[in-house]
Amino acid sequence: MAATSEQGTSRSRRAIAVDGGLLLFRVDGVPVLLAPSWWIGSLVIVVLYTPLVGRFLPGASTLTSWLLSAAFAVLLGLSVLAHELGHCLVALRLGIPVRRLRLFLLGGLSEVARTPRKPGHEGMVAAAGPVVSVLLAAFCGGLLLAVPPGGAAWLLVAECAVANLAVGLFNLLPGLPLDGGRLLRAGVWAATGARPTGTKAAVAGGGLVAFGLLVWALWGLASGSEDRWLRLGVCVVTAWFVAVGASDELAAENRRAWPAGLSISELVRPVLQLPAESPVSDALAASAGRGVVLVRADGVAAGLLDETAAQRLASESPQSPAELAAEPIRAETVFLASEPSEEIAERVRETPAWQFLVVDEEGRPAGVLRREDLRAAMSGRPVS
Repeated sequence: MAATSEQGTSRSRRAIAVDGGLLLFRVDGVPVLLAPSWWIGSLVIVVLYTPLVGRFLPGASTLTSWLLSAAFAVLLGLSVLAHELGHCLVALRLGIPVRRLRLFLLGGLSEVARTPRKPGHEGMVAAAGPVVSVLLAAFCGGLLLAVPPGGAAWLLVAECAVANLAVGLFNLLPGLPLDGGRLLRAGVWAATGARPTGTKAAVAGGGLVAFGLLVWALWGLASGSEDRWLRLGVCVVTAWFVAVGASDELAAENRRAWPAGLSISELVRPVLQLPAESPVSDALAASAGRGVVLVRADGVAAGLLDETAAQRLASESPQSPAELAAEPIRAETVFLASEPSEEIAERVRETPAWQFLVVDEEGRPAGVLRREDLRAAMSGRPVS
């Protein structure tokens, strides 16, 4: 058992290394990662913010200015982390799995493994982050009343208040991929009953937000604002992030959209039930164009015939029991024929399996849905 656990841990660490993030800790099993780009963004903030420290703390030495700027970068990172933890924890409480939480260049992202199925759930997850940020800003604002003004401690608390307030209010802007865009999508989705309509509205909002950021940055340059270079750096990177994120959201929605006029029943292959002890060569021959459920003598399903494994087994031992080439039937690989097509497609995308059993209301096998058939239909290609 110990060896198995260590191997699993090693695989997990390798996966995190491939993803390019440093594992900080886990929250309810969700890894919290620090991407390499976070260090780049923090360095940019330190370089651009250091000259401004003298405005808030006259007489500060060069070392003090650099240290306070580094502290601001760290506080901004912690503010983003608290914001994303709000999203993560609410999503988990609503039963929405979260793959990971990543902090990266000037931002963060809680990567949910499943699209919220209700507009209310989308709105609750989206609102959680800004709520956490605003509450932290209010708390730090209260601390300012107890800290003597004009010193380094006062500036640190003020930086924390400003960082959380900035993270909270900025994310409320009504454009994807920001939280305000997700709130806008949830509202339009609830009003129209169509999630794609909400996505399109929020993507348009994201374009306006990106444009507005660039205009504000250029205005700072034109007016000679003291923070013009900090503003320019942050706004350009953030505008790029918003524009790319909005584009990705639209592409994901288009991939998710169910083709008009297509029924899930058109994609389901006929199902054939065979004894689990049938020769694998016979089961393989019977599987042409069909799904095969292998049933044991006691009536319990042994699994779905895995054609790849069956071909390999048949080439070595044609008379071996077909059960040896069965893919187990799990709860997440079984669908009701009456389930909405969009929900079935969403579950197929999030479940690591290549075929799924479709049953009727009484639990009897009604067909087999293969991932390749669904992918072809969603992309407009003819189903084989």
